[in-house]
Amino acid sequence: MASEEETLRRLAMELRILEGTAEALQSRINLVTAALTELRVANATLEGLEKEGEGASLFVPIGGGSYVKAKLESAEKVIVGMGAGVATEITIKEAKENVGSRVAELEETRASLLQQLNQVLGKIEDGRSKFQDLRTKIRERERTKPVRKTSRRP
Repeated sequence: MASEEETLRRLAMELRILEGTAEALQSRINLVTAALTELRVANATLEGLEKEGEGASLFVPIGGGSYVKAKLESAEKVIVGMGAGVATEITIKEAKENVGSRVAELEETRASLLQQLNQVLGKIEDGRSKFQDLRTKIRERERTKPVRKTSRRP
């Protein structure tokens, strides 16, 4: 019986660890999804810039849902962040290729994270089922234990 109670405690600990892992994976998925959304907007913007000519009026986001009106000086080159605070000037075609490859990498990462999350969720489901079965078994045993009679003292 002590062994079953120890198993129950171990299962509870494993479930907490798995739930923490699931939360961490979900957080990473959310970050990757946000980055994908940003890159897709960047790609759509690059495609729109390709169609515009010099002098076209644009609204440039400055943050907080605010924009400034600007004129397009050149639609041939853009400045693209390369990571670690480094940016470089490249052609729109190169920028689209760069953004496209980053989107593909993030989609692969997201798919891998989703697969890991599904595996962890499956383990959590199995663990909860085992935990519930064992807890019910222990409770039934406790309920059916014979009650010892004690003698009354006057």
